[in-house]
Amino acid sequence: MSYKIVFFDVDGTLVNEEVKIPLDTKESIRKLKEQNIEVCLATGRAPFHLKDITEELGIDSFVSFNGSYVVHKGQVIYEHPINQANLELLETHAHQFKHPIVYLSHEKCCTNDSQHPHIIESFQSVKVEPPRYHPHYWKDTKIYQALLYCQEHEELYYQGKFADLSFIRWNRVSMDVLPSGGSKAKGIAVMLQHLKLSPDDAVAFGDGLNDKEMLSFVGMGIAMGNAHEEVKSFAKFTTRHVNNGGIRYGLQQVQLI
Repeated sequence: MSYKIVFFDVDGTLVNEEVKIPLDTKESIRKLKEQNIEVCLATGRAPFHLKDITEELGIDSFVSFNGSYVVHKGQVIYEHPINQANLELLETHAHQFKHPIVYLSHEKCCTNDSQHPHIIESFQSVKVEPPRYHPHYWKDTKIYQALLYCQEHEELYYQGKFADLSFIRWNRVSMDVLPSGGSKAKGIAVMLQHLKLSPDDAVAFGDGLNDKEMLSFVGMGIAMGNAHEEVKSFAKFTTRHVNNGGIRYGLQQVQLI
């Protein structure tokens, strides 16, 4: 199969636990681009949290916010913000349980509790600036994703109560909140349609629980060796650890480099 486009998750896939891109990964992406293979990111991150990575790799196409905001060659081709009525309901519900929320637009993120230790912990884990305090930010701008801070055993407070929202855990203390039906697979489908390509033309690499739909949707889903065990069953095969040439080895196995 001659693949024409490759999607890369960011954290744990393109970057390691130190949020560094391994040299062999950089070289592999350079080789893809030399062959005119489209290279895109597919991430739960916001666009403003991708700038350093896109500049370092020379990538200007991405699926961000787990599929809610898609950009090709610097141009927005799809956006799906969360309905404001749903944000108000989420805010009210979370307040009852003292669960803080971070709200993300395409430009910045703000929170209703900037000092909460779980918010500080999660942002430090991916080495990005913590959100500013602006409790009513969701009223003023389009919000594409929210981060709801609760433990796994507290998910039941939310699951099934919001027909128009999806909840996807990305961290032990936090869940992504997206428009219902949103996923990286949805954003990838938009990108492929824009490029007149099919899922069979695409390869995707991922490691997290929010990569399951993406890995099963594309023609060749590849799980990182360091992936969550549950994720590996959604991939065609599992490559090596991010720090052990995982991207290079995976691309070699599908004969792209």
